[in-house]
Amino acid sequence: MSGVSLIGISKTYGRVAALDHVTLDVCDGELVALLGPSGCGKTTLLRCVAGLERPDRGSVEIGGVDVTDTPTRRRPIGMVFQSYALFPNLTVRQNIAFPLEVRHRPAAEVRARVDELLDLVRLTAQADRYPKQISGGQAQRCALGRALAPNPEVLLLDEPLSALDAVVRGRLRDEIRLIQQRVGITAIYVTDDQSEAMAIADRVAVMNGGKVEQIAAPSDIYDMPSTEFSATFVGSRNAVELEVHGGRVGIPGAFQIDAPEGSNGHALAFFRPEDVRVARSKDAPGLEARVELKIFLGATTRLPGLDPVGHASEWIGPETADWFATSSLELGQGPESAEPAEPEAARARRHASARAGSLVRIARRLLALHDPRLTRGDIGLTILAMLARRRHDR
Repeated sequence: MSGVSLIGISKTYGRVAALDHVTLDVCDGELVALLGPSGCGKTTLLRCVAGLERPDRGSVEIGGVDVTDTPTRRRPIGMVFQSYALFPNLTVRQNIAFPLEVRHRPAAEVRARVDELLDLVRLTAQADRYPKQISGGQAQRCALGRALAPNPEVLLLDEPLSALDAVVRGRLRDEIRLIQQRVGITAIYVTDDQSEAMAIADRVAVMNGGKVEQIAAPSDIYDMPSTEFSATFVGSRNAVELEVHGGRVGIPGAFQIDAPEGSNGHALAFFRPEDVRVARSKDAPGLEARVELKIFLGATTRLPGLDPVGHASEWIGPETADWFATSSLELGQGPESAEPAEPEAARARRHASARAGSLVRIARRLLALHDPRLTRGDIGLTILAMLARRRHDR
């Protein structure tokens, strides 16, 4: 297997810069996810690796060999497309065998390799069916088997799960990761789904506007975003814009810390969905906001409302036994402040309380925070990134 090096890759379409001097290294046997919104350049970057697009500037290396001018058919890659791209007139077995047959491999070798891959992608029972006779998940597994058939050095996956339903997508995501690790192949995986990227990748490259904003392990991207875009795009963080006074930033009655260097009157504080809880008493210390809408999403409940400093904001918290009937929110309640669980009927009554028009309270948390400048008893805004926002005084 081989690593991939992208060095100063730039690509423009007319006046639009799809890629802007992107440099990225993918280690041997590593799976790197390219994560970003539509139009950020992630698919264009993948196509440059595949040879389907030629960069205007920069070079592509696979295994230390410059392949920038090498045609796609001669590059040591396998590719899985979003649309499966299976031959409708060929069976599953024939689709997987196709890249071997066009290379004129011996028939016995083709049969052995296809049988091996059918077992790997769990399609032995469907081997003689045509694409229209199998499910979407099975079709994508067939496409994966076909991509792996010629033993490529690098596997490229372009949003392979986007056309599947949520249940199949989650199951196939795990299968792709297991197969990649079992084979030990270097892989680049394009997606706009942050949970998918976090679950499947060794490292995640967050892209925006044709550039890589941050590349790090999933846990580091989540816990320590290095840019404002990374902080807002990954983890669905809530953002509160705060004014800076006398070199200090905070919320009256909640917390005060030194302002970030370079801030010009304003700074952004970010906190994660899991830091939001409903408090037991509306007399709990904290700050009030009014809920405009409640949206139940299973693991989380979205509560669009008004933030403490009066700007539109959205608080997101886990739907757990910590939701209370007092219509109050508490940020980051920890074990030291947890109270005994109560009967299910009482808990159900409390779940209905945070509704449109109700007042909520952002309360203190009792655990130490990530920012060492905040002490016990300070508000539970986990300041993962206090990012200076330079702007003219209003």
